[in-house]
Amino acid sequence: MATPASLEYAEEFVPEDDILLSARRRGIEVGAHPILPGCGAALCFLATAVHARSVVEVGTGCGVSGLWLLRGMRPDGTLTSVDVEREHQRMARQAFAEAGFSGSRIRLIGGLALDVLPRLADGGYDLVFCDAAKQEYIDYLTESVRLLRAGGVVAFRNAFWHDQVADPTRRDPDTVAMRELGKLVRNDDRLRPLLLPLGDGLLAAIKLG
Repeated sequence: MATPASLEYAEEFVPEDDILLSARRRGIEVGAHPILPGCGAALCFLATAVHARSVVEVGTGCGVSGLWLLRGMRPDGTLTSVDVEREHQRMARQAFAEAGFSGSRIRLIGGLALDVLPRLADGGYDLVFCDAAKQEYIDYLTESVRLLRAGGVVAFRNAFWHDQVADPTRRDPDTVAMRELGKLVRNDDRLRPLLLPLGDGLLAAIKLG
């Protein structure tokens, strides 16, 4: 079993460069809670593994997760990122520009995820990453399965939810929602699930054919 020191080593195994560090600092300053490097590296890995050309991100933040995704995607790929915070998206656009990604590769949509996702095309995406309202994650799962092509991947941040999901006595709405999400993903015959102990837990699943 991995020790805390081993988990810390895993988080830092693929280090952030100056562009990611700058985006992280801006995100922390405005309370956007950027993903940790290990989780970011996992997203980059997944995007590369599925040769992602079309990716949906629910929760733009200030661009840290988007940078990791873009770096794993095909050179002609497009990231569609949804967030209610326009200022966060402005900062994300700055991070993408600093990293050299052209505007044509990024589609930032302001608004509520559950208003935006139903307007996106069935089976048109290779990867969906969700990092927004925890009590909406089950709805994001429904939309993600519809959006993904066969062989595509959905990933959810905060699968451990501050180490509360594994504690059955924790019954607050966010923890219950995350616990239920895990059960749904694990028991869905359309999905092949995986739970990674990176960051606050990264729950991922491949959509089967």
